[in-house]
Amino acid sequence: MISIGLTGWGDHPDVYSEVTAAKDKLFDYSGHFPIVELDTSFYAIPSVENVEKWCKETPGNFQFVVKTYQGMTGHLRDELPFETRNDMFNAFRACADAFQKNGKLAMILVQFPPWFDCQGKNVQYIRYMKQQLHGFPIAIEFRNQTWYSQQMKDKTLQFLKDNGLIHTVCDEPQAGSGSVPFVPIATNDKVLVRIHGRNVHGWRNIGHGENWRKVRFLYDYNEDELRKLGEQISFLNKQAKEVYVLFNNNSGGHAAKNAKRMQQILQLEFDGLAPKQMKFFDE
Repeated sequence: MISIGLTGWGDHPDVYSEVTAAKDKLFDYSGHFPIVELDTSFYAIPSVENVEKWCKETPGNFQFVVKTYQGMTGHLRDELPFETRNDMFNAFRACADAFQKNGKLAMILVQFPPWFDCQGKNVQYIRYMKQQLHGFPIAIEFRNQTWYSQQMKDKTLQFLKDNGLIHTVCDEPQAGSGSVPFVPIATNDKVLVRIHGRNVHGWRNIGHGENWRKVRFLYDYNEDELRKLGEQISFLNKQAKEVYVLFNNNSGGHAAKNAKRMQQILQLEFDGLAPKQMKFFDE
């Protein structure tokens, strides 16, 4: 089964009606897509109260891919806003558990930074993360190409498989050691595909200052690119029971349009969506 969605629900204007209030955006979003990536959890761990609210606002079969907090993956270079590391993991587990108890946790996304390369201590840290997140489905996303080197690629995939971890397949610019190749291999009965765009210059973060995030994911996939991606997604669907596809190329508002076109290319119909409130996609 293939499910398609976007990263976040607050920044996709084509998905909302003209009068949608901020508090109603998730409901409108769930009228178009059956899954979403909760990316705000990377910056701050949501409260259980917020999680319960989001679960109530969405249809029964709606699913969340919950991104791990930046302090858990080594992105945060400053002092952690928790007294202890255990406090941090306890707070995140409470958040994930609330999604899981409501039947709405697709998986936890553990996205490691570009400097997290393939070496023994980092392999051990992945094992540590698995232990800390025991009982939850865990997807691993690498952003350092050493994990997919000629010598290590098969070992990396086997390691994920042996540990019951979900492989995150990424489509992204090929811009040096801080980017990974597209490797359409599932290591679990679930597989995650994250589509970041192909803006090589933006990915390298050269000379963009405070606006680098906007430039990094600025990309509009053309028809040929989407069709080729669709073939790879169909290939993954033969390997795994559930394929989750998330478009993250929203700097220019392209993610929703590309995701809808991918749905058409793959001839998918999503059941159980919330009632649609808008005009754009239904014209």
